[in-house]
This record gives sequence, C-alpha cells and structure tokens, in this order.
Amino acid sequence: MKASVLMLLMCVSAVSMADEKIEATAQQQPAVEEYTYSMNLDVAKVLSVSQVSSGCEAAPVQMNYLDSAGNQHIVQYLEMGTGCANG
Repeated sequence: MKASVLMLLMCVSAVSMADEKIEATAQQQPAVEEYTYSMNLDVAKVLSVSQVSSGCEAAPVQMNYLDSAGNQHIVQYLEMGTGCANG
C-alpha cells in the first residue's frame, strides 16, 4: 500500500515538474522582430522557418535562429507565396 502511494506521488510530481518546464520554455521565447533592410543579422544557426503561404501574395514568414553568442531570435519578413500561376 505504501509503495503504491509513493508511486502515485512520484507520478504526480513528475507531471507537475514537466508542466513547469513547458511554461518556462514558453516564457523564454524571444520577441518577434520585424525585418528591415538596415538590420545586420548575425545568424549562426537557423532553428526553423515557418511555412510559406500557398496563395499568390506576399505573406509573413518567421525565421527562428541562434546568433554567434547562442542567443535565440525570431525575425519576421514577407515572402511571396507559392500559388502564383505565372512564376
């Protein structure tokens, strides 16, 4: 009986610690920066790029990257969609 109660407490504490870790990671997301041509980007490693629109218009895309110091950044820029018939 004591062993089953101990196992239950361990499971509950593991789940609550996992929730705290997810919340801490979500809070550490950097602010999205709007790209301008005058920006000097220091991109050491691209972590992800959001999907390009399937329409035929310029749509926002976000690039998540690390700089040379290991700091994470998210930059948003416009990219032409892939749904244009003539090009």
